Amino acid sequence: MNSILVTGGCGFIGSNFVRILLRDDAKLLKASGFDRIVNVDALTYAGNPANLTDLESSEAYLFSHTSILDQGKIASLIKENSVSAIVHFAAESHVDRSIDTPEPFVETNVTGTLCMLEAARHHWAGLEGDAKADFRFLHVSTDEVFGTLKPEDPAFCETTPYAPNSPYSASKASSDFLVRAYYHTYGFPVVTTNCSNNYGPYQFPEKLIPLVTLNALEGKPLPIYGDGKQIRDWLFVEDHCTGILAALQKGDLGETYCIGGRSEMENIQIVKRICALLDELAPVAENENAQKAGIAKYEDLITYVKDRPGHDRRYAINCDRIAAECDWKPAETFDTGIRKTIQWYLENLAWCQDIAEKKYARERLGNA
Repeated sequence: MNSILVTGGCGFIGSNFVRILLRDDAKLLKASGFDRIVNVDALTYAGNPANLTDLESSEAYLFSHTSILDQGKIASLIKENSVSAIVHFAAESHVDRSIDTPEPFVETNVTGTLCMLEAARHHWAGLEGDAKADFRFLHVSTDEVFGTLKPEDPAFCETTPYAPNSPYSASKASSDFLVRAYYHTYGFPVVTTNCSNNYGPYQFPEKLIPLVTLNALEGKPLPIYGDGKQIRDWLFVEDHCTGILAALQKGDLGETYCIGGRSEMENIQIVKRICALLDELAPVAENENAQKAGIAKYEDLITYVKDRPGHDRRYAINCDRIAAECDWKPAETFDTGIRKTIQWYLENLAWCQDIAEKKYARERLGNA
């Protein structure tokens, strides 16, 4: 059985990747040359098994409650399931948390990536022929490793120098360098992707878009850092997942591919867009919580708060390379993607309530 192993598959992006591969009786999984997807997740605060509950009975899906720091168990899973590709999502990813407590970011993002690389490299070294030639390790990273841009600066691309400005982005930059080193030192077959800000279904509610959506529905303040004019390039999560798959299948070994949504927008514009959609889809007049807050429209809940330390002003991604070399482009505009996202949250409030009942940290400000 030929398997693809995914780390962090119960998280936001990872669970969407798993769902896409298993959609329509695992049509895309089979078309990609795999019989099974093995999901490895430690189920820390942001890993939610409820994201994939409906897929647990699939013969093409195997879940292992395992930390990426457990190199021995990872090695066993790779060998026992004849893994021929690894997509490494697992990471601590919230900037605010990294400012408060940086140690887990180094442990998971740096040491955890090292453990994954070592387990995979030793397995790969024992392969022969086509099995060795076809093996791939795709490392999922972020545009935050590049630092910040001025309004007039060109967008980040694959040759942009690294300049991380938070413990989170520094830990991801370190993991990127480890992946690069394994290619140049050992010839290990790696590909790295750096993405812009993701949004979409199943996103953990401490992030900007779900935080604003759920706070608004509850009639709570909508916190905006500083002046709210920080600019981000927004990427619908399913587009990110198809980009990852394209890079895995068509990307050159040892290379990096930037994946973006071609949708630059200020944070305050994002919040106002969400409020306008909620005015349409869940009007204040039909929302008891919003009525208790004494507002006429959701935008009235916007509140400006002190900016966070080291807050990057602008991110933007030039994704021309992956478009040209891997035949990929985003399928969603921001308008279509944000509407799908808001509708999903409105239809899945029970999922959000489950997270709240488990006392996950919804009180944190949105990371954008």
